[in-house]
Amino acid sequence: MLKYLLTPRFALILAVVVAACWASYHFGIHHATPDEAFQKAPASVFSALFGHLTPAVLASDAHHGAQHVLGIPAPWLPALFTNIDGTDVDMLVLTNLQLFQIAAVLVTLIAFSGVAGYLRSGNGDVWSRMGAGFARYIRDEMVIPVMGKEHGSHFLPYFLCVFFFVFFQNALGLLPHGATATASIAVTAAMAGTTFAAMIGCGMVVQGPIAFWKNLVPHVPLPLWPLMFVVELVGLIVKPVALTIRLFANMTAGHLIVLSCMGLIMFFGQSKAAVGFGSAPLAVGFGVFIMIIETFVALLQAYIFTTLSIIFVGAAIHPEH
Repeated sequence: MLKYLLTPRFALILAVVVAACWASYHFGIHHATPDEAFQKAPASVFSALFGHLTPAVLASDAHHGAQHVLGIPAPWLPALFTNIDGTDVDMLVLTNLQLFQIAAVLVTLIAFSGVAGYLRSGNGDVWSRMGAGFARYIRDEMVIPVMGKEHGSHFLPYFLCVFFFVFFQNALGLLPHGATATASIAVTAAMAGTTFAAMIGCGMVVQGPIAFWKNLVPHVPLPLWPLMFVVELVGLIVKPVALTIRLFANMTAGHLIVLSCMGLIMFFGQSKAAVGFGSAPLAVGFGVFIMIIETFVALLQAYIFTTLSIIFVGAAIHPEH
C-alpha cells in the first residue's frame, strides 16, 4: 500500500509543506518562548503560549538583531491607516498566514491535478482516485441536493475550491512550525465575504436586480413590509457573520486547549520542578488527544463552512427559499 502512496505527486506536496514550515520558522518574527516569559514573570507563561496564535510577521533576518520586515510597498495606505504609535502604514506586511494560505493553494492544485484526467479516462494514481471520490461526494451529496443539477453544476468548482482551501489551511496548522490561517478572524471574514458576495451577486443575476430585493420579504401585509425588510436584511448580513465566527472560534479553541495543557506543566512546576514533571504525562496525553480530535475537526469545519455556504447561496438564487 505504501508504494502506491509514495508517488511523485506526494513528493511534490511534501516539498511544498516542508518548504512552508521551514520558511515560517526561519523568516517569522517569533513571539517570546514560554521559558523566556517564565524568567521574566511566571504568570506570563500562558500569555506567551497564546501569543503563538497571532500572526508572525515575516522578516529577511528574523533570527538576528536587525530585522527587515517583508512586505509589499503600498504608498496609498498612509491616507487610510496609521500604526499604533501614530506612524503611517506604508506597506502591506507579510505574515506566516499568507505563507500557509499560498501553501494550501499549491497543495490543492497539486493534489487534484490528475483528477480531471482520471474522470475522463479512468486512469490515474491513488491520489487521483481519492480526489475524484471527494469531488463526487461534494457534488452528489452537498451541492446538487441543495441547489439542483442546473445551478449546482455552475457553482460546483467554486464550492470544491472552498472546501479544500479551508481543509488544507486547517490541516497545515497542525504541523510543527505551521500556522492555522483560519484561526485568524480576518481570514475567515474574507472567506465569508466571498460567500456574501456570491449570495448578493448571483441572487441578483438569477432573479433580477429588483426582484431579488423584492423577494427578500415574504408575502406579508403592506404595513409590515418595511419592518420585515429590515429584519430580512439583518438576517442576510448575519449569515456571513456566523460563518466568520464559527470557523474562527472552532479552530482557535482547539489550539487554545492544547497550549493550555502545555502551559499547565510550567504552571505546576513554578513551586517545585517535581510537580511539573509529575503533571507532564497527563498534560501531554490530553494534549495529544485534543490534537487527534483537531485532525477530525479540520475536515469537519471545512464541511460545515462549505455546507452553510451552499445553503446560503442556494437560498439566494431560489426566491421560494
